[in-house]
Amino acid sequence: MLSVAQVQIRLGFQRWASGQVFWANPPLRRSSPPPQLVSGGAAAGLGLEIGRSPKMADAGDGAGGMAGAGGAAPAAKPSELARWWDEKLDFHTAFLQHLAKVVPDIYFDEMDPLPEKEEEIAQMTILYPLEWYLFGEDPDICLEKLRQSGTPQLCGKVFKGGETTYSCRDCAIDPTCVLCMDCFQNSIHKNHRYKMHTSTGGGFCDCGDTEAWKTGPLCTNHEPGAAGSTEENVECQLNEELIAQARKMFPSVIKYIVDMTVWEEEKELPPELITSREKLDKYYCVLFNDEHHSYDHVIYSLQRTLGCELGEAQIYTAAIDKEGRKAVKAGSYAVCQEAKEEIKKHSNNVSQGPLNVKVLHADIMAHQKFALRLGSWLNKLMSYSSDFRQIFCQICLKEEIDSEKPCLISTLMLWDAKLYKGARKILHELIFSSFFMEMEYKKRFAMEFVKHYKKLQSEYISDDHERQISVTALSVQMFTVPTLARHLIEEQNVISVITETLLEELPKYLDKNGKFNFQDYSQEKMGRVYAVIYDLKYILISKPTVWTDKLREQFLEGFRSFLKILICMQGMEEIKRQVGQHIEVDPDWEAAIVIQMQLKIILLMFQEWCACDEALLVTAYKECHATVLRCSASNYSWDKTVIHLCGHTLESKRFRVSADPVSIHLPLSRMLAGLHIQLSKTDVISRLQEFITSEEFQVQMLVEYPLRCLVLVAQVAAEMWRRNGLSLISQMFYYQDVKCREEMYDKDIIFLQIGASLMDPNSFLLLVLQRYELLDAFKRIVPTKDQDLNKQCNTLIEEMLQVLIYVVGERYVPGVSNVTKDDVTMREIIHLLCIEPMAHSAIAKSLPKDENNETGLEKVIHKVAIFKKPGVSGHGVYELKEECRREYNIFFYHYTKTQRSKAEHMEKKRRVQENRDEALPPPPPPEFSAAFRNVVNVLNSDVMMHILRTVLQRALELESHLWTEAMIQMVLHLLALGLLEEKQQLEKVPEEEVAFDFYHKASRMGSSALNAMNILMILEKLKGIQPLESQKDMINWVLQMFDTIKRLREKSSFPTAAIASGPESAKANEMQRTQDKEKAERKRKAEAARLHRQKIMAQMSALQKNFIETHKLLYENTQETQGRDVMEEESPPIIDYTRIALGPKQGPSVAEKEVLTCILCQEEQEVRLECAAMVLSACVQRSTALTQHRGKMLELSGDKIDPLFMDPDLSCGTHTGSCGHVMHAACWQKYFEAIQLNSRQRHHVEQVFDLENGEYLCPLCKSLCNTVIPILPLQTHKINSEDAEVVVQLLSLKKWIEIVMARISGYNEKNTEEGKQIAPSLRDIEMEETSSDFHSILSFGVDPLVKYSNSIKEMVVLFATAIYRIGLKVAPNETDPRIPMMTWSTCAFTIQCLENLLEDEGKPLFGSLQNRQHSGLKALLQFAVAQRITLPQSLIQQHLVRLLGVLLPSLKVEDTPSLLDVDLFHVLVGAVLSFPSLYWEDTVDLQPSSISSACNNLYLFHLVTMAHITQIILTTTTECLSAQVQHDSEEARAADSFCKEICRYTSGCYSQTVAGWYLWDCIKRGIMPYLRCAALFFHYLLGVPPPEELSSVSEEGQFKALCGYLSLPTNLFLLFQEYWDTIEPLLQRWCAAPAVLSFLKGKSIGIRYPRKRNKLVELPEDYSCLLNKGSQFRCPRSSDDETKHPVLCLFCGAMLCSENTCCQELVNGEELGACTSHAVHCGAGVCIFLKIRDCKVILIGGKTRGSFYPAPYLDEYGETDPNLARGNPLHLCHERYRKLHLLWQQHCIIEEIARSQETNQIFFGFNWHLL
Repeated sequence: MLSVAQVQIRLGFQRWASGQVFWANPPLRRSSPPPQLVSGGAAAGLGLEIGRSPKMADAGDGAGGMAGAGGAAPAAKPSELARWWDEKLDFHTAFLQHLAKVVPDIYFDEMDPLPEKEEEIAQMTILYPLEWYLFGEDPDICLEKLRQSGTPQLCGKVFKGGETTYSCRDCAIDPTCVLCMDCFQNSIHKNHRYKMHTSTGGGFCDCGDTEAWKTGPLCTNHEPGAAGSTEENVECQLNEELIAQARKMFPSVIKYIVDMTVWEEEKELPPELITSREKLDKYYCVLFNDEHHSYDHVIYSLQRTLGCELGEAQIYTAAIDKEGRKAVKAGSYAVCQEAKEEIKKHSNNVSQGPLNVKVLHADIMAHQKFALRLGSWLNKLMSYSSDFRQIFCQICLKEEIDSEKPCLISTLMLWDAKLYKGARKILHELIFSSFFMEMEYKKRFAMEFVKHYKKLQSEYISDDHERQISVTALSVQMFTVPTLARHLIEEQNVISVITETLLEELPKYLDKNGKFNFQDYSQEKMGRVYAVIYDLKYILISKPTVWTDKLREQFLEGFRSFLKILICMQGMEEIKRQVGQHIEVDPDWEAAIVIQMQLKIILLMFQEWCACDEALLVTAYKECHATVLRCSASNYSWDKTVIHLCGHTLESKRFRVSADPVSIHLPLSRMLAGLHIQLSKTDVISRLQEFITSEEFQVQMLVEYPLRCLVLVAQVAAEMWRRNGLSLISQMFYYQDVKCREEMYDKDIIFLQIGASLMDPNSFLLLVLQRYELLDAFKRIVPTKDQDLNKQCNTLIEEMLQVLIYVVGERYVPGVSNVTKDDVTMREIIHLLCIEPMAHSAIAKSLPKDENNETGLEKVIHKVAIFKKPGVSGHGVYELKEECRREYNIFFYHYTKTQRSKAEHMEKKRRVQENRDEALPPPPPPEFSAAFRNVVNVLNSDVMMHILRTVLQRALELESHLWTEAMIQMVLHLLALGLLEEKQQLEKVPEEEVAFDFYHKASRMGSSALNAMNILMILEKLKGIQPLESQKDMINWVLQMFDTIKRLREKSSFPTAAIASGPESAKANEMQRTQDKEKAERKRKAEAARLHRQKIMAQMSALQKNFIETHKLLYENTQETQGRDVMEEESPPIIDYTRIALGPKQGPSVAEKEVLTCILCQEEQEVRLECAAMVLSACVQRSTALTQHRGKMLELSGDKIDPLFMDPDLSCGTHTGSCGHVMHAACWQKYFEAIQLNSRQRHHVEQVFDLENGEYLCPLCKSLCNTVIPILPLQTHKINSEDAEVVVQLLSLKKWIEIVMARISGYNEKNTEEGKQIAPSLRDIEMEETSSDFHSILSFGVDPLVKYSNSIKEMVVLFATAIYRIGLKVAPNETDPRIPMMTWSTCAFTIQCLENLLEDEGKPLFGSLQNRQHSGLKALLQFAVAQRITLPQSLIQQHLVRLLGVLLPSLKVEDTPSLLDVDLFHVLVGAVLSFPSLYWEDTVDLQPSSISSACNNLYLFHLVTMAHITQIILTTTTECLSAQVQHDSEEARAADSFCKEICRYTSGCYSQTVAGWYLWDCIKRGIMPYLRCAALFFHYLLGVPPPEELSSVSEEGQFKALCGYLSLPTNLFLLFQEYWDTIEPLLQRWCAAPAVLSFLKGKSIGIRYPRKRNKLVELPEDYSCLLNKGSQFRCPRSSDDETKHPVLCLFCGAMLCSENTCCQELVNGEELGACTSHAVHCGAGVCIFLKIRDCKVILIGGKTRGSFYPAPYLDEYGETDPNLARGNPLHLCHERYRKLHLLWQQHCIIEEIARSQETNQIFFGFNWHLL
């Protein structure tokens, strides 16, 4: 069972409480493997008899001697000690003597205990001998037999905090009936409508309890025969000798446990435990847990007192919180006493008392600790056999003869509040495993519990510990069992006991009038009082089906007792209107409202219990009526007044709500209204006069108080109570809110309906007018110039008319009319959905819940609404079915003013769209039941007609200050209700039988004056009034309805012919013509409006197209605008246009004239090299999005990292992204300085961003940024085709390599003398005799170096330093030689990430990037080109030589990685960007010409491509080899022959075992990502537009287009053939590298191509599978049974223990939680976790930053369920999970975190680093 408190804790109403058991699941012995213990219930088998053997077994048990036994007995082995005990006549004395000698020696050091050693000795010296003594033979064998003998029917698992529980909405008797994870997974309820929740601890699995479930009480684990037996399980029969032995042993064990647990002495032990040895002066200063002092306060007090370190104080505090107490000082009594006083002194302050500290003797501490250990042992022992449990229960319930002491179990219960946390938990578990597993003893325990109930609850209310560790929390386990609840009501009158407990605890809140007044109440104490109210709910949760006289009598006694509570609440906390001065202090109002909320369900349950039995209902009704009259009479004024109106008179008491005290708390009156409703469902209501006469009933007095409440609501709405402050506004809100309205507002309306049904209708209305203080307003018009008074009067009239509408029109209450609960729920849903489409949870939140927390929503929702599934974000909503809209009532009584207005607007809007009139008449209401039939006479009364006529006449006279449109609307609604009622009666019975003559009354003249008019005449005139134009349709509808009634009456009067007078007929025809004309006019206006909308849309479309044409850059990629914006001076009329990026046939670059607008100063500027810099806001971050080795330990500091070569597993790269917003560099610097200044001035305000690390929010989109990218124009390349052809003929690959080697060699020789070699580790270069020299490279074309403005240079340096600082996590250093490496690395990695993203989304390579990605990548590549000019060229050359060393082994550079140890795309990017450094000269700044660059890029790319092909072949396996054999092809043959060469170069280490076609297929697949990245790189580097084929998604076409764009043959092996002479020696050296040979021999692991594309881990479809996985999680670093918070890393699938000290790690000297430290290695500080028990996703973006994100699991209504608050079954939404995956792959996690923190400041208080 789970308590209501536990259910509410799930919803976040109560705090989490920690604290655990001392010994979790202790084994029965340590010296040999412990038997597998069965948790839960009685062992059962096939009549297996287990017991003591006739003779004691002599067999040794393999145990050693009794360490620490201290000569407790002559035996050294457990079996011998057991025999010695057996020989003793008095086991009790022998046992205690043994404990007295042994226990102090076992637990001798409480300051620094050794738990494992203590446990081992305790097992050998006490526990194992006890087992021998009990069984008489080897306990292991006996216990194993017991374990295998059967499965208990009751599960009995006790829930620990955080465990998942399940409840079946279809089968559970009530919501407290729950199953544990194992039982649920193996039950039929898995396929039902179940709910999941997280336990707060202390609950109990109800599997096997037939009273808890309608069907399926047993899971397959606990079904008979589950243990393998074929027959029904039979309790294992213990033989008589064993039972006798248990009866002999158990009393001593139990008494020892009880005595030591409740022992109060601090210095002396009980006499029987005192030994003859000298007493040591060894004491402990023991600190106890409480819930008042904070962790920090306790730590501070301990540090001040004991002088200990922070860490030690934290350990002490954690132990105190977990176990409930801890020894913090050892020594003599004086020393400990001094420490105690010091702790108390330092912990005492004004708001809190001192800490609870005691000085205990060491022996007492030892015995108390062992008593709990013995309790755990006994707990496990009882789980084996029902006989053991019954013996235990009998001993605990046995009362000593001639003693006033309570039995042992009562003693423990009564001491519960004085015990510390650890002791309580052990004792509660003992109760669970014994009494609650045996139904008979559960009943007896419940009786003991009820016997001491008042004292237990009183002590709990005075206690400070949480409810779940109090014995009072066990009430839910007993009170919710139907048979047990009946028994307790009959035998012990438990309802009276509970209510009397409340009456005893609440008197402190009574005022002098005997009413509750909760001013200055203690919220904590009141929270504890609510627990008693929960118990009342538990006892009433199951209604009886059979009533006995005794049950009826006792229930009535309890009901009378409950009425006493309601008497104290009736009229409590009266308020009086504040006049003149505003109230100074708002009074406390929450407690009274919360008690109303708590009692709401109980009031309904009492009413339903009474309704179960007719005789009981009548008696309860009479009791309640008499009580209400007594309360009313005591507060009733006897000063009478007589009022007159319309010839009617009423004598009433003098009372004014605006001047006299009034209370909204009337539970007694509302209870009577509820009982009256129940009575009206029966025939008894017709005999009401028999047991209460009209004079005795005093209906006017009864109606008085609910009417006052409704008047108060009206006056507050009229702002007459403004000076009473916010407390009154809050009370009015809850009075009508769904949480309270059933037993407040709704019952007051019902009471008015009762009054209307029993009073004369005119008298009823006179009373209403008097209480609303509106008699004068309807007697005569009093002109006043005070606008406030007029406004007040008008609001009061509106509110009164509204209440009258509710009284006569609101009939959807079972008993008021013949409707069902389902009808009521459907009507509520219809009116909610008329406001707007709603989510399931929003509807459920707006509906009242019953005692089972059910709203009835699912039962009827499909009848009235259609479900619309959600998209990738948002939630699913229900939309109202069209046919249900006719049920819409504009004056639905549960609408707030805002809801009514919104629903009216939506309905009128829909009608206009459908070209219908805007009249919103009420739907025909259901007929009143017999008891309420007279209510409709209110409509027909003279006073009502006077009210309606007066309001309408004022509107006609255009006295604007005396009427409002809302009034007219309400009057029309009342007229409609009267007409509908008359129409329904006329259609049902003949006219002469219809007494309701609303039509005739409305047709009468208001007076005998000449200008007098009836209501119909007034309505005819109102049609033409302009202020009422919006009500015109409704007026027409009412007039039409009058006409319909008239015709019905005439038809009834003249059945033979329909005779109508000429003028009337003509009038009707005229009316019809007028209506037709109006409809035609309305249709014409609608058509004109439609044409006007069309025209506007066409204009907008034209403007949009014009905008797109003007700003094509925003919508198209470079290639789509290639001919339009090319600079005119460079565009000849005819271009030799080709789309090739490399080589002599390279196409022209497309240079666009970029004019950008700064988002800060809004000024435009063209991007030019000589101008001031413009920048893009950007974010640089480390990333593991592409890693092939998840979990690889990353370097935390980059001081020693060499970033030139990227590992092929891409374990961690540096990604640069941008939001695409542009600023002037100067504007950005001013903005950043302003943020810094503002931050310094507001240092106490926590910021979303880290200014010290250069972070800021983009001024426009608020994205998190940490640097800026300078925007540089693209350098155009124009190649003369003739020159290019000449160059190609002269410059072959071989020649190019010679020239490069000569240049490098020349630089090396030239700089040797200066000590500035470009390759210090370079050995002798192998140079053949060639014609190439140092300057040969310049002969193929050079250009002067491009010049940049100083502003641009500054920004280039700034951005390069930021990449270096963030990518390597080091301090900024502009001179570090690794800066250019990091630039090339981030370019390559960012391109790889974008290519991966496009492939993952199935988008084409070009034309699909977002504008922000396009702008960012373009700026990044142009920055990388320009960065070279800000650095020493010799540095760039050094890096280039190392890069070329991978491709050209002849360079013989030291520490060059092998081909398999590098990512070659990074090598390509670095080589291409650094290659121009070879053109550097001392005297002149040069760079390669366009032709030179084209050739350099081509040969570099070809070299890297051939190396990559070799990489792919070397790492290819046959794992993906398909069975289908492909046809031979040229590529396949080339692959075959190439592999033979590789086989030769690797000395046979590479063996060709696959066909050529398969190799070619592997190469094509493996090289595709590389080619795609290269295409992106060269396109953004050179600006050459790509082929059209790359703008579409086609595998085969894409490969050909890529090859064409990158100057590659489609048969890639032709590349090797073309350059074979040059490439063969390179290939030979690539393959012969030791690292390559090691890989081929299987000694090392390599990366295979294509690399796998990372995805988030696969999640199960059903969330309960994840919960199951989480429940099985055991923290690897913690051995205790403490509550864990398992989280799942969605990157790697690791399960972690979060928010717990056990898994905190020290990282760089900082304490980090499990999640944060895991994120450092798994995601380079960025990670996504799923918090399993809370169903939340956690985004981590560094050590101090994180946010929550909706989980990808949705219920059947398309909604997430954070904290499992609703508990519906959840299933994986693949679209949501995909969105989460893209958030990661797009590197937007930290951006999402920043945005979330910006909008939810609450996250700042969260310690993300400790997660």
